[in-house]
Amino acid sequence: MKRRLLSLSAATLAGALALSGCSKGSNSGSTSADGVTTIKFVAADYGSNGQNPTQEYWQGVISAFEQQNPKIKVDLQVINWNDIDTQVKTMVQNGNQPDILQTGGYADFAKNGQLYPAQDVLSAGTAGDFLPAMAHAGEQEGTQYGIPFISSARMFLINNELFKKAGLDPANPPKTWADITADATALKKAGVEIPLGVPLGKEEAQGESFIWMLENHGGYQDDKGKYVINSQANIDTFTQLKSWVDAGLTEQSPASVNRTDLAKDFASGKVGMLNGIPTQLNDVKNMDVTWTSMPGKDGASKATLGVADWMMAFKKGGHKEQIKAFLDFAYSKDNTVKFDKEYSLLPVTRSALTALQADPDQKALTPFLQILPTAVFYPLSDPTWPAVSAQVKTQIGSAATDPKKTLDALQQAAQQAGE
Repeated sequence: MKRRLLSLSAATLAGALALSGCSKGSNSGSTSADGVTTIKFVAADYGSNGQNPTQEYWQGVISAFEQQNPKIKVDLQVINWNDIDTQVKTMVQNGNQPDILQTGGYADFAKNGQLYPAQDVLSAGTAGDFLPAMAHAGEQEGTQYGIPFISSARMFLINNELFKKAGLDPANPPKTWADITADATALKKAGVEIPLGVPLGKEEAQGESFIWMLENHGGYQDDKGKYVINSQANIDTFTQLKSWVDAGLTEQSPASVNRTDLAKDFASGKVGMLNGIPTQLNDVKNMDVTWTSMPGKDGASKATLGVADWMMAFKKGGHKEQIKAFLDFAYSKDNTVKFDKEYSLLPVTRSALTALQADPDQKALTPFLQILPTAVFYPLSDPTWPAVSAQVKTQIGSAATDPKKTLDALQQAAQQAGE
């Protein structure tokens, strides 16, 4: 997923400026005469528009690590989300892959046999601390290669003021799609500009679509990893979305509306209901809102869409033990909690989850923290997913106009990607 998280999505971080640099010169991936080994670490920048650069965070971690491990040096390079995939691809093609990479996806590198299994570069204590759903999402053919770094989840967001204006009770949020229809109709009659926000623009259409698919027991793949984009469940899901669009209960032309723009409309009081993400917490902190479980076709969902970014360790340098030492240090509770707080992201470990739940300053995150263990992920372990996701982003919005034709075309494209 060259997804942008919250942002847990890089789409929301797309404006980040490049920030790259080496902390210890160019002696990366080597061992000096005095027995000091240098490992190369490439990471994504979670700062926004040059603010709060991630390089400062990692330099602090590396400085503390090197003090405790004088025989290991870490050569750091931080790259913005717009450029990291391209630059890493070039590094790998030229045989200059880093020892450790933190970015949005691992599947291609794992398929090509370039990565250490996670168990080879993590201590038992570190490996056992990951939330099970997160660890499982990093597996390919039964072996974990992707090491979760940060996560996000989705919840249903309601503008309580607009609900009250429409004579609805925010304490009784919609639990079924029939409830959404009734509440959105009441909001429309009360003059709400967009009763239900359904952003199917290319920024995050693959995520928005997946959320609604999940609430009807659908999805992109079945339990055996076979693409089922045009399943009857998914067709029924988009038929429901189409009915809301046709009834004027959503924004006009969802296929042309991006999530970021609709989130701004929600913050300005124009939207009654919306699938929300943690990064909206700051935007709505002065509003009267309710965060609740996703309404399902027949009842409130017990699952939610999860998004994650990843660490991975390349085998070429042969620095397994040095990588293991650094990752164990980087994934300590104090470090992971600090990063999650710094960038308003969700944890991937049990220890960080417990710490954030107990932190009174993080009270607004509580609904997301509670639902995080139920997160369901994109088919991240499938090397064809990035290409399929790219087509979904640009085409699936049309399914709100013609469900079967659009989903049939995407199913055909997905099957061809796997050939």
